[in-house]
Amino acid sequence: MAKSFHHGDLRRALMRAALEILDEDDVAGVTIRAVAKRAGVSHAAPANHFPDRRALLTTLAAEQFEWIFDAIQAGSRRDDLMPIDRIAVLFHVFLQFGLEHPYRYQLLWRYDLIDHDADILREPADRVYDFLTGEIGKIICRKTVDPDTVAVAIWSMMHGYLDLRMTGMFEDRQDIISGKPRAQAILSIISDYLEGLRAAP
Repeated sequence: MAKSFHHGDLRRALMRAALEILDEDDVAGVTIRAVAKRAGVSHAAPANHFPDRRALLTTLAAEQFEWIFDAIQAGSRRDDLMPIDRIAVLFHVFLQFGLEHPYRYQLLWRYDLIDHDADILREPADRVYDFLTGEIGKIICRKTVDPDTVAVAIWSMMHGYLDLRMTGMFEDRQDIISGKPRAQAILSIISDYLEGLRAAP
């Protein structure tokens, strides 16, 4: 017997099916037809929610950014955390997300497959980026460079390290000098750099 969905239920079922396929087969497996089949509906059923594959993948990426932002907010809720501690939360949320869900993480940056100008995606992505620049701004107070420049540097370091971990180029090792896990040692470099900016005249 065919499954029957209310309007909102069908959308949720399609997104759940798309995420399952993404985790199993990478983005190449996420097609309208495959998602409809996984959800138990006709291949034409998703059209009211997702007119094409790009819209489906954009919505899927947007939900991942929303999850990331919620995780960052949850991890940085304590009042005693300093800005660098909140930046560390962001770093670790992305690191854990990427290592546990590599196909989801890779989807976030696929400009060829998703529409980064769509409001549904840009808004949650901007909330994550604004969180980072906001915490940086509390530290450097526009003394030598603007928060966006520092955010791009941190973002690039985080993304580059994570990408190399996911490809197997880097292993999860400890820093020999500090004894910290590599990711924690990288955060120490960022912290020292931000403290240097704070002290700049």
